[in-house]
Amino acid sequence: MTLGAVIPVYNHAVPVARVARALRAHGLPVLLVDDGSEPGCARALDALAKEEGITLLRLPENQGKGGAVMAGLRQAQASGWTHALQIDADGQHDTADVPVFVAQSRQHPSHFICGCPVYDASVPKGRLYGRYATHIWVWINTLSMAVRDSMCGFRVYPLAPTVELLTRARIGRRMDFDVEIAVRLVWAGVPVINQPTRVRYPEDGISHFRVWRDNVLISAMHTRLFFGMLWRAPVLLWRRWSA
Repeated sequence: MTLGAVIPVYNHAVPVARVARALRAHGLPVLLVDDGSEPGCARALDALAKEEGITLLRLPENQGKGGAVMAGLRQAQASGWTHALQIDADGQHDTADVPVFVAQSRQHPSHFICGCPVYDASVPKGRLYGRYATHIWVWINTLSMAVRDSMCGFRVYPLAPTVELLTRARIGRRMDFDVEIAVRLVWAGVPVINQPTRVRYPEDGISHFRVWRDNVLISAMHTRLFFGMLWRAPVLLWRRWSA
């Protein structure tokens, strides 16, 4: 088992350095995916990639978070990794929980280890409550509660089934990616472990979530997945009843 970390980066020059170095302190190789960042951030990533155990994949133009993660997962597999830990660049995820995610993945290498946020008081209440609409749709579209929180960007993928999905399915390339890949992994029969993890929203954090554009994309994704679920329903229900 070879596990490393993939970090999609779009103009998070300062926090990503802290995240990458924390991951290195836990012994993980780090792959930064520069998703078309502005020149200042790009230079900071170039400097960071000179540090031991950190490599950089630069995309020529912005692909969206999902596009960056997909490029990173493909590169990770091509580099010989069997598993990839995905974590956001903005510092909202607690890197102290990395050993728990790694241990879960090593103990259950066939599983998708999905972060389940434990929020502190910094979480915007609108975003907290708004997540439940997506949670409900995911539970409908998987006919299960296998994934407790599909929007958390802190997770570990087994790369073989994940990259195979990227090859054969059209998956959202922006903020819809985290949700859609989770649903499709459940459809593919990949077992899930929901790992609680602390999440905070930094006061100076930069969010790339665009309310109108990304909510439209997410709504369209839920609709597409719903119709995909309908013809998969017999298999999904059979799995649930025979578990």
